[in-house]
Amino acid sequence: MKKILLALTLFAAPVSADHVQGHIKGYNSMDSLGCMLLMECTDGVEEVFSLLDISSQYPNTESFTPVTLEFNNMLASLSQIGVRVFLADDKYFPPGHRGVYHTVSNNFYLNKNYMGRPSTLMSVMRHEGWHVAQDCMAGSIKNNMIAIIHNEEDVPMLWREMAERTYPASAVPWEAEASWAGRTEGMTQKALESCAAGTMWTDYELTPLTREWLEEEGYIKK
Repeated sequence: MKKILLALTLFAAPVSADHVQGHIKGYNSMDSLGCMLLMECTDGVEEVFSLLDISSQYPNTESFTPVTLEFNNMLASLSQIGVRVFLADDKYFPPGHRGVYHTVSNNFYLNKNYMGRPSTLMSVMRHEGWHVAQDCMAGSIKNNMIAIIHNEEDVPMLWREMAERTYPASAVPWEAEASWAGRTEGMTQKALESCAAGTMWTDYELTPLTREWLEEEGYIKK
């Protein structure tokens, strides 16, 4: 289960004593990200309950109308699963980070600096939402594990090559399919609905490693 276990380190920021005390060494760092993920840093971090909570933050509010249905449907599924979504100040994110899903708290955070364009918002929402579905695929969102949903050879080469240029090699299997989902309308919503219904292991063909993991841990029968 090495490939699945590796995923433990991909979506959880390191914790330090400074975080526990609510202090950070500097913003736009892994330290400030960890502080936010632990919910010790909450200034400028607001929970999202509908698309309006995001669109109202920007002058182009009306331009978000076409994505309202998909966004709110994903948000409803995430709520059913037990995942909360937050819009957060850029100061907590390392440079270039648009969003993050935390497998420990099961919260995910959207970087306010980047969410003013509906296309970017939906790309990040679908991408991070896909990581939630990967978390669900690995047995439960409560076990801090994530598993790929599709066989690697089924992911279009475009997204795999993009992931290889962007992420460490150990992260590519998860990030390639999340990048694919991020650019594909409805793909993440379908997976989240499956997770909420508890039918992921029958709705999707399990990869050999995922099946082995689920059998070993008693989630499915051998």
